[in-house]
Amino acid sequence: MQVLSQFTGLLLIAIYFAAMIGIVLLLRKRQQTKAEYLAAGHMAPWIATAFSMAATWVWAPSMFTAAEEAYKHGFAGVFWFVVPNVLTLILFAFYANKMRSLRPNGWTFSDYIREKYSKRTHTAYLVESFGLQICSMAVQLLAGATIFHKITGLPFFWTTVILAVVPLAYTFFTGIRSSIATDFVKMGFIVVVLLLGLPIMLNNTPAHCLFDGLGGITGDYRSLGGSTGWNLFLTFGLPTTIGLLSGTFGDQMFWQRTFAVRPDKVKQTMIAAAFIFAVVPISLSLFGFFVAGSGIEVADTQLTNVTAVLNFTPRWFLYLFFLLILSGLISTVDSILCAVSSVAGHDVMERIKSSKGFPMFIESAFGKWLFGGELRLARLTMVATLILAIAIANIPGITITYLFLLYGTLRSSVMLPTIFAIKGYKMSEKGLFWGIVASLAIGLPVFAIGKLGGNAAIIVTGSLLTILLSGIMSRTIDREHAIATHE
Repeated sequence: MQVLSQFTGLLLIAIYFAAMIGIVLLLRKRQQTKAEYLAAGHMAPWIATAFSMAATWVWAPSMFTAAEEAYKHGFAGVFWFVVPNVLTLILFAFYANKMRSLRPNGWTFSDYIREKYSKRTHTAYLVESFGLQICSMAVQLLAGATIFHKITGLPFFWTTVILAVVPLAYTFFTGIRSSIATDFVKMGFIVVVLLLGLPIMLNNTPAHCLFDGLGGITGDYRSLGGSTGWNLFLTFGLPTTIGLLSGTFGDQMFWQRTFAVRPDKVKQTMIAAAFIFAVVPISLSLFGFFVAGSGIEVADTQLTNVTAVLNFTPRWFLYLFFLLILSGLISTVDSILCAVSSVAGHDVMERIKSSKGFPMFIESAFGKWLFGGELRLARLTMVATLILAIAIANIPGITITYLFLLYGTLRSSVMLPTIFAIKGYKMSEKGLFWGIVASLAIGLPVFAIGKLGGNAAIIVTGSLLTILLSGIMSRTIDREHAIATHE
């Protein structure tokens, strides 16, 4: 399916890289303090942050799974992907606003758990957070390398390296503010290209193709009901909804922007982000409907969006679409790098400082080097995350959709405890810790077994166990010692 030369692909990536560096260089020079690097001084402009939230939520599945589901499962597949995505950001707006009022100058949600409960509950949140960010970055690299390898013939491994190093180059020195600024431009570009592409496709295909494609390539998925619709709900809709609804609550990428934006603009930032984001999966779903309605056989359904571009748009649009995919992927990668930097630069550093062995550690050669400041540990963690994500993305046979559902379930393990903590409900330290451990140790493996075997009942059971175990156990175990976070 190679349609661009390796030279053209590298040239487009180089142009993109130069543009991002140019945007960062235009930022006003600021002293790189901890507050500036990790939280944009807690005063980032809300419009730019809304676009950044939307761009961050436009991860690989939004650009690939939306079109793939439209092609394979028609309207039903699109519904179970788009609607939970949009509702998640709207729901999160209210909890983010509450959390910011509780911690006007906060850094991470996991640190709030450390303050209110214990170090071991904090550790459980850290395991979830770092595991999520590493797997999430792996998805972006996998998706980007897959499409760029097929389109340009660029070596898969080196493409994952390039896609990781480019965002590292401009976030390493300036942190979250560079991510917000570049995301604003990237998301604007994505919306413009998609809105430009739809009329071009309508002009180049018979009108009936769009309507014929509403049932998917088989024509069986025009509605949410029936046996096919119900089975799709169990195997894709339910785990996707659970994974997405818990997505923001367990993800530092979104908490970081919650603590970075102006404190009086949190709610409107998140709601605006939801509607900005919606343009992307809805538009790309239409791409999938066009392909399905035209009866085109797609060998690799992950690349349904590219198939639509190749068949229904002129050559020059392919270059724009290449840059669109690059923008969507890298916007999430740079957000992940900033997220892990904030968890390491604040949470991990606070834990190190509070440890009994801190004085001895700080006097060691490594300790002296590490404690050049919080930002040094933050930047080292960026690099370590990048290396691990590259390794996962290059595991043979791994797929975008599987990783998306897997780490979506991982996030579910802390959804209910996070909501309970924000609402001020009473939870015990013991119940909270063992609830998260149970969700990760029981729910996640059950889900993975079901997904590998294609068993709908096991998939649903795994999803529900992951989200419910932590919530139920945090509220029922050792109730006499339960505390409310707002006390």
